[in-house]
Amino acid sequence: MNEIERNRYFLKDSIRKRVDFSRTPQSMGVEAPPFEKPWDPDSERLNLPVRDWAELIDANIVTCIRNRRSRRSYLDTPLGLDELSFLLWATQGIRIIAGDTAFRNVPSAGCRHTFETYLAVFNVEGLDTGLYRYIPSTHQLMVEYRDESLPQRIIEATFNQRFTGNSAVTFIWTTVPYRMEWRYGLAAHRVILMDAGHVCQNLYLACEAIGAGTCAVGAYDQEYLDEVLGVDGVDEFAIYLAPVGKI
Repeated sequence: MNEIERNRYFLKDSIRKRVDFSRTPQSMGVEAPPFEKPWDPDSERLNLPVRDWAELIDANIVTCIRNRRSRRSYLDTPLGLDELSFLLWATQGIRIIAGDTAFRNVPSAGCRHTFETYLAVFNVEGLDTGLYRYIPSTHQLMVEYRDESLPQRIIEATFNQRFTGNSAVTFIWTTVPYRMEWRYGLAAHRVILMDAGHVCQNLYLACEAIGAGTCAVGAYDQEYLDEVLGVDGVDEFAIYLAPVGKI
């Protein structure tokens, strides 16, 4: 089997016939991994506004779908903290926590939700330029670090696609694969990528609802972007990103 054939095989669900689901960690009684990364209670965390989004945002879903497109040019207008809070709620917000499971506003295979959301913030009201991590369970941002050079670093990490550092904020999703492997074993990895598409499509539509634009980016320097995020590249690594700005 050549490389093209191997990659095509990955796109198929044939792997499911080879997996002994009675031997997955879940079936063997191993405790489920946490639905979000742990965070230091002494870390610097910022509360995000919580609103009745239906009252705050006047948008028609048909119009949002009709107008949806990839947008790479953004105004210098800052993104509001309310607007950022809405985008985070739309893409990874939690509805209900039930034991070790968190039901969110996006679908996920087996409700495993393997993603962490990092924000490279450049022009958001009330936030310094720097890297933040979203904590869905508390609807907060945790400050990873402040860095005025971060826009250029993100541009370099995306092979000099300049719009990734000229946005108000760039969403960067990492995956923690074991959350899905715990249930599905070798069948986990294909559905992780499907889930990434669910998340980003919600971002596209939510952006249209607030007069913002985004463009999904799948071309990046894996090792360098993981370094910028401070993740190990093995048990957690970048998988998708999308700049957001007012249009």
